Amino acid sequence: MRALSCLIALSLSGAAFAQEVPCGGDFQTFKAGLRDEAVAMGHDAEVARRFLSGARQDSSVLRRDRAQGIFQTPFIEFSRKLISQDRLDRGRQLSQRWDEVFDRIERDYGISRGVLLAFWAFETDYGAFQGDFNTLNALVTLAHDCRRPEIFRPQIFAAMELYERGDFDPATTTGAWAGEIGMVQMLPRDILENGMDGDGDGHVTLKTSAPDALLSGAKMLSELGWRHGEPWLQEVVLPADMDWSQTGLETTMSVAEWERLGVRAREGALDDGRLEASILLPQGRGGPSFIAYPNFRVYFEWNQSFTYVMTAAYFASRLEGASVYDPGNPDPGLSGEQMLALQRALDAKGYDVGGIDGILGAGTRSAVRDMQARLGLPADGWPTIELLNLL
Repeated sequence: MRALSCLIALSLSGAAFAQEVPCGGDFQTFKAGLRDEAVAMGHDAEVARRFLSGARQDSSVLRRDRAQGIFQTPFIEFSRKLISQDRLDRGRQLSQRWDEVFDRIERDYGISRGVLLAFWAFETDYGAFQGDFNTLNALVTLAHDCRRPEIFRPQIFAAMELYERGDFDPATTTGAWAGEIGMVQMLPRDILENGMDGDGDGHVTLKTSAPDALLSGAKMLSELGWRHGEPWLQEVVLPADMDWSQTGLETTMSVAEWERLGVRAREGALDDGRLEASILLPQGRGGPSFIAYPNFRVYFEWNQSFTYVMTAAYFASRLEGASVYDPGNPDPGLSGEQMLALQRALDAKGYDVGGIDGILGAGTRSAVRDMQARLGLPADGWPTIELLNLL
């Protein structure tokens, strides 16, 4: 489920590990190293040779990898681009069409159907656009590139194992530019670990079988920590005297504690008072407000873009019957260049903003909130021109 972002949300990270992964250099020598490693892992030498023989570099993959500007878009604009009445209508139609599959997911994994439908919609428009990049070429290109080889090199060997099972063709298997396959866009190792034969044909076919794709996605969410039968995100109304510094993912309180502080559900009631939750303001105190339950954090195990996660979680609630959020009247945000300038200023003051990339991610939001508090501004984590000028 990463086609739209293609920012891989795996927990493989760390500079020390990255330095141990071979990358770069002559491409044919690099491929020979892959073959040797595959044999050392127990793969047949001839199978490894056949599997890798036609692999080539794809420069268009690298261009896509370096172009992530969509995540500089604020939540309101981003969500309005992705959520349409047509997508809502088709999602509800597919919910009925695959009712038995969703019933099974809800029974076995405790994951509400809106969650899977939202991912299905955003990643491939319900299977209509699954990507036409050769998957092996994409994985080998990104493993050869020295930016994130520790993420992509293991996926090559996972794809080789799928090939040995008859579920991957190095010449014809296609998907997203970052190697994800199928209706809900899963990487080869995710397929090995979480693939489900939902239609009973003896194969895990994520490109053409909705039951396989949906059940595999549900199993993966469950393995990532989804809590059975619990909520994920809900719109709230906040009190006028809210302490804005308490907002953000860094602060959690029980739902009952938030209620005592005056937080109210915009529709219905908040969930179990014992659940730990955070208050999120994707565009500051002037914009929409949400309470994020523990399951919301699982989204970040799948995709690390705050804007994408907020939008996917919100769309899931819409598919479950929630109303359109109140957009409020947020303060104007920063342009891409202004965001870069802000991140440089925060970095110079010792804050870890998670990279100077012009994207308002969790690290930048946390740094903004702390700096706002230091400067006597409302500490809502939403960067403004006023804050930038003060810095």
